[in-house]
Order: sequence, then C-alpha cells, then structure tokens
Amino acid sequence: MIGLSHVLKIRENYFNVKKLSDVDYKIFSQNGEDGILDYLIHQLNLEKPKFIEIGVGDYTEANTRFIFERCSPKGTIVDCIENLEDKVKKNLKLWKGELKIINKIVNSKNIIEIMQESNCSSDLDIFSLDIDGIDYWIIDKLPKNFSKIVVLEYNSTFGNEIEVTIPNIENFDRTKYHYSNLCYGMSFQAAIKLMEKKNFYYIGTNLFNNNIFFISKKFSKEKYFKNLVIGKSEYNGDAFFRESRDKDGNLNYLSGKKKLREISECKVVDLGNNNEIKKISEVYNLD
Repeated sequence: MIGLSHVLKIRENYFNVKKLSDVDYKIFSQNGEDGILDYLIHQLNLEKPKFIEIGVGDYTEANTRFIFERCSPKGTIVDCIENLEDKVKKNLKLWKGELKIINKIVNSKNIIEIMQESNCSSDLDIFSLDIDGIDYWIIDKLPKNFSKIVVLEYNSTFGNEIEVTIPNIENFDRTKYHYSNLCYGMSFQAAIKLMEKKNFYYIGTNLFNNNIFFISKKFSKEKYFKNLVIGKSEYNGDAFFRESRDKDGNLNYLSGKKKLREISECKVVDLGNNNEIKKISEVYNLD
C-alpha cells in the first residue's frame, strides 16, 4: 500500500514524538491526518479502531480511509452527495471491512440518531467531523467521552483567540452564506472550549492548520503521550492557505485581516459573550 512503508518506519520513533505535527503525513487524507491518526491509535493501542467520519465526499480523500484499507475495521461514513454509495464503491473494496455508508445531511437535530444508526456508536475509537458548516452545534449535542479520538475542522480565518461559530442554520451552505467561502464553522478556541466540556483534551493540529485533534480524558496524556509537549504556546491555529473567492467565484488569495474584512458584515455567534449574534466587524473591532 502506498505510504505504508513510511508509516511503519516512523513508528519506531513514536514514543519520542514531541509535537503532533511531527507525524503529519498524507496517504489518503486531504492533508497530514493519516500520519497523525496512525500515531494516536498506535499510542492508544487500538488495533482495529472503530470510526465514524462525517463529511467524506466520495471517500477519495478522507481521514479514515487509510485506517479502513490498513486495518479492515468497522466504520461508518456520512455525507449528502448524490449517489454516495456508488461513488464510494468505485474507490474502495468494501469487502475488506464492515463499512456502513449513510447518505444524509447531518445537523444538530439528527446527530444522535445518526450515531445510533452507525455500526459502531458504542465504544467508538475515532470520530471525525468536517462539513464546513454547523460543526460546533453538532458536537454540542453529543455526550461526554463520545469517542477516544476526535478530529474537528476549525476555521483559521477566525483567528486563535476569539471563541466564535456560525449560527445554527438549517442546511447551511458556506458559499450561499458568503460568496468568499470564508465564513463557516467554528474558531480554534471555540473547538477547544467545547471539547473541554465534553471531557477531552487538546493534543495538537495538522501542519496545514485546519484540523484539530482531541483525546478523551479517560486516556491521560501522562500515560499515553508523556513525551508530547502541549501548552499555551502550542495553541496555534494560524494557517496561511488562501482559498477565498471573489463574487464571480474566482480565487482572490486574501490573507490575514483582509479575510476578516471581506466577511465583516457576516453574522456569527460570540460564544465568549453570552452567545450573542454579532457581525464579524463588531466581534473583531474592525475599523
């Protein structure tokens, strides 16, 4: 399998890893999530990790595909694209494991039902969520310790310090919400604060700085990740990728505060201030 030799080689140094991004490596994931997840499941001694991944596209690039190909486990994938199962079958040998495919729009009203519908909701090992939308409100509905490992997308446009998310809008579409595609999801701090309430601790991000990883507090850092350095200095959600669009849908490569100014009139929930709905310009004091 492509990339397997690299993963097996680097496993020799897993107990000496100081920073999560040091094991960042792409095989089937969009960025370096494959290497990070292999490290986490290795340290937790999960031989056939059961997973639920929401937001997989056609499963060409996904956070759990390498795990399915390598470990032949139980897993559930969820997305709302047309002919999802047929598209997944073209990319994957389904006989290799027990993969359940659910074709639904996920929201805060049906997430518990979807978890129950999955084939591995009890004693879940990996939960991954990336729907470019109301991710915060979906996680908010889940119980404490709902998985051992959790991967969440965050929106680096919102910065590292402020705790915000988009409102809980039914059938949210990031392009319809703002043509730039910049106003979606939750901020870095919103993810950290929410997951603390769910009894998870932050363990790091990928190098691309768009996915954040958490471990259930049932699995202490001191026992399973004792050499990993995690502190305030590691709370770094900065990202330099530039995916903003102009009104015609063309990339216009905005960066820094220019991204915030582009969406200054968009409304978000200020989680640090009584969940007030405010314009971006008000939350960030933009001139």
